[in-house]
Amino acid sequence: MPLPDIEPIPSPRLTLRTVRIEDLPALLTINGDPEVTRFLPYPTWASIDDGRAWLERMEGLTAAGATRQLVITLNATAQVIGTFLVFRYDEGSARAEVGYVLGRKHWGQGLMHEALRAFCRHAYTRLGLRRLEAEVNPDNAASNAVLQRVGFRHEGTFRQRWVAKGRAYDTHFYGLLASDWSDSP
Repeated sequence: MPLPDIEPIPSPRLTLRTVRIEDLPALLTINGDPEVTRFLPYPTWASIDDGRAWLERMEGLTAAGATRQLVITLNATAQVIGTFLVFRYDEGSARAEVGYVLGRKHWGQGLMHEALRAFCRHAYTRLGLRRLEAEVNPDNAASNAVLQRVGFRHEGTFRQRWVAKGRAYDTHFYGLLASDWSDSP
């Protein structure tokens, strides 16, 4: 069975919802910033055509059943400020992996922490997941910190796991079990 559709997930300041084509201009601003994409395995977007190609790829992965691409919006303005990817869904193991991106002008405000907590709550209560996972470049201190702050445990480091932007790099591997999840802030 494929990963179920994910209805909008609200939090005090944010909503996570399915990506739409009209989100691409805002996402170009985010993914067109080399500082934002510095630790990501894909190149910085140079044009809206890069966004269209990305959306087409996400739609293909969604149709295959193991992926859902969400955007993060501000409740006050409905502005798209980032993305949240749920992928590598495995129904039999009740697990999935997550990845995320936040526009630079929104860094340092606790927004990704809030978005990740909201998704964890949804994953464990509505989707019935048992385990969430994430891989992060060890040099991405902010991403490593937000995962740990939410309760993810560092389960190991995979040496030279990925090759992107012309170099091999390690990844920290994190996991969070539903049984370890605390919905308390």
